[in-house]
Amino acid sequence: MTTERSEPAQNADERTMLEGWLDYHRQTLAWKCEGLSDEQLRTAPLPPSELSLLGLVRHMAEVERGWFRAVLTGEDAAPIYFSDEDPDGEFHLTEADTWAEAYAAWQGEIEAARRNAAGLGLDDLSKGRGRRSGEPFNLRWIYTHMIEEYARHNGHADLVREQIDGATGD
Repeated sequence: MTTERSEPAQNADERTMLEGWLDYHRQTLAWKCEGLSDEQLRTAPLPPSELSLLGLVRHMAEVERGWFRAVLTGEDAAPIYFSDEDPDGEFHLTEADTWAEAYAAWQGEIEAARRNAAGLGLDDLSKGRGRRSGEPFNLRWIYTHMIEEYARHNGHADLVREQIDGATGD
C-alpha cells in the first residue's frame, strides 16, 4: 500500500479546506505506519513512554469515535480499546494486536465520521455536550480540533518512526 497525501486547494471554500486538511493528516498517520511489521508498529521505542505507532492509530480510532459519534450525534458509542479500568488501553498492546485490525477499526471510524458530518453545516451544533463546559460544539470546532489532534500526534509519529527504522519526512 502506498499512501497518497494531498493538500486541499489553496482557494478552497472553508468546508472543503477543513475536510481536506483533516484527510491530509489522516493520510499522514497512515503514511508514517507504512511498510512496518506488526512487531515494529507495536514497538514503543522511547521509554518510559508506551507510545507506539499502532497505539497512535488505535488512539485516533477512539478520538474519531468520540468526536463524530458520541459528541456530534450523541450516539452511545462504547470505547473500542480503553475502559474505566484501563483508560490508556489503546496504548497497552499485546502480540495479538495487529495492524490489520487497528487499521480496519480506524478506517471504520473515519467512514462513520464522514457519514455523520455529511448532512450538517459547519455552524450546526452537536447533540452531545462538552464535559467541561456542558455546551454543544459546532461542526467547525470539531473539524478544527481533529486537525489539531492529528497534527500533534503526527509529530509523535515522526519521532517514533525515526526511532524504529530511521525514516524521516514531513
